[in-house]
Amino acid sequence: MKRVLPRRRRFDRAKNIDELAEIARRRLPNFVYEYIHGGADDEVSLANNRAVFDRYRFTPRTLTDVSQRSLTARVLGREIAMPMIIGPTGFNGMITQDGDMKLARAAARQDIPFTLSNASTTSLEEIATVESGWNWMQIYFYRDRDYVEALIERCRAAGYDTLVVTTDSAIYGNREWDARNYARPLVLDTYNKLHTLTRPSWIKDVLYPDGIPTFKNLGDLLPPGDDSVQGAASAIGEHLMPSLSWKEMRWLRERWPGKLLIKGILCVEEARQAVAEGMDGIVLSNHGGRQLDGAVSALEILREVRAAVGDEMTLLLDGGFRRGSDVLKARLLGADAVMLGRATLYGLGAGGEPGVDHALRLLQAELDRNLGLLGCRHLQELNDAFLREGH
Repeated sequence: MKRVLPRRRRFDRAKNIDELAEIARRRLPNFVYEYIHGGADDEVSLANNRAVFDRYRFTPRTLTDVSQRSLTARVLGREIAMPMIIGPTGFNGMITQDGDMKLARAAARQDIPFTLSNASTTSLEEIATVESGWNWMQIYFYRDRDYVEALIERCRAAGYDTLVVTTDSAIYGNREWDARNYARPLVLDTYNKLHTLTRPSWIKDVLYPDGIPTFKNLGDLLPPGDDSVQGAASAIGEHLMPSLSWKEMRWLRERWPGKLLIKGILCVEEARQAVAEGMDGIVLSNHGGRQLDGAVSALEILREVRAAVGDEMTLLLDGGFRRGSDVLKARLLGADAVMLGRATLYGLGAGGEPGVDHALRLLQAELDRNLGLLGCRHLQELNDAFLREGH
């Protein structure tokens, strides 16, 4: 039976991420919420990303002293406060003004990394000014290699030490809900125009005084006038590189001296290849169910990939994380940390920067509580004996 959510309106009274999602749905225009919430085609991958967590059951220990607990983890040789990273999500300026900055500042307060999307509405240079932040930059490999090289140089000049290259978007996924919201590119249909008028607080926050946000890291790629966020996904899609291969990854590895993670891998063979090509980390991902529908969840192949790449390789994943117990299961199956996408965006949509803080605190509290209930004091005590796969 589907759980009925209470009709909470204040984000700070939300008891879990799903309640934040419902508050965000009531606060945002339909086309913005569907961009956050939707998947590709029949949304089989999207649903499976959540369902997969139910296939695993904990086997807790009880007679252990868990009065003192720690959630610290190591990622890329550096300690973070808990095994979570805010992952790359584009178009965040449509959720709230300066959405990327709000996410970055919240991550810095929690002492976890923030990953800026290539399709962001805040420049990478501005994100680099966030105090105490460990900021990563996500890039796509476009047909225009000069643009990619210039972007790398911008990252280097701004002081970034970690790049995340997304490889599962060489062809743009079929997101029917997004196309349905527009009468034609950049122009909302009548329903969505009228629905947006019912969200005056969003209009005041996002559209006043400068109008629709624009992309801040794609200026040299998109034609003049095509850098508006509204409906611009198709314009970006035209610049993606269908011929993307390991050749481009080698080219990138030669030019980037910092840490380089490859995001979008979903098979053991490519994970092994990533190690051989000198990547510093892997992010298992099906792009939040927004690319190939029917693809496996990252969690389903996590254990197998960890066995293939060894303990030294940094191994992250994303897809469907809504509870601290989800994060705990990922750690038990071999992940160093998880990337959060929709979970923190729901907080952003529900309450801006304080909403992101609230989302992260909810997940942190759940993870801490469940770690203790499992019978462990710190993440390093976790092993396969604490988890069993069911049916």
